[in-house]
Amino acid sequence: MKAQMYEVTYGEKEIRFTIIRKPVKNINLNVRPNSEVYVSANHHVPEDVIIDFVKEKADWILKQQSYFKQAKPDNTHEKEYVSGETFRYLGRQYRLKVIETEKEETVKLINGYFHLYVKDKNNLTHKAKLLDEWYRNKSFETFHSILDKLYPLVQSYGISKPSIQIRLMKARWGSCLYKKNTILLNYELIKAPIYCIEYVILHELIHFIHRHHSKRFYRLLTVLMPDWKERKAILDKGVIRYL
Repeated sequence: MKAQMYEVTYGEKEIRFTIIRKPVKNINLNVRPNSEVYVSANHHVPEDVIIDFVKEKADWILKQQSYFKQAKPDNTHEKEYVSGETFRYLGRQYRLKVIETEKEETVKLINGYFHLYVKDKNNLTHKAKLLDEWYRNKSFETFHSILDKLYPLVQSYGISKPSIQIRLMKARWGSCLYKKNTILLNYELIKAPIYCIEYVILHELIHFIHRHHSKRFYRLLTVLMPDWKERKAILDKGVIRYL
């Protein structure tokens, strides 16, 4: 397997990328979290074809690199739920503002900040519970909204619309409970970008049609979501793996 470095110009931007030759059927493009760009292609694919492919994808590449620069991981220490800490929601990080109030205790997302209204700013357990409840409510709303959007793509295959269950899972983002006609989704998925959540839900929907990761499974996934590999890469390459 050989690797060579190349460079193309897009507007005022220079995009450097590495071509890796290996026995694959398609030209595969991957932008890693460190912003490095890798293109894998068969030995028989001419360099100018690969370079043209990268030029066509230049706008998408720059957007991915910009996203990775902004999507730096939260601090790994346990949260203290104090003003200034960052919390992730739908792929973006928001700073927390803890505000004492005599009125209703609640969480609001305002102008790029989580506003956490509490009666006791020193009660860490209660602050954590309030934010956790906010995340769970948003998970319920968002996951069901995406299911409503994607279900029509598979409805013609004769499957009934599944229900959604949400729980915290350590090893996976989602699971198809075939016999219960239910999709089980990781609560932490609400911190991923919308297009990643869409990928996970569609992935599980297709399992009601093809239960195993067969060629037919991936063929249908590619037809219904041609860029699923790019979406999956963001989940797999560590951008939100730390969640």
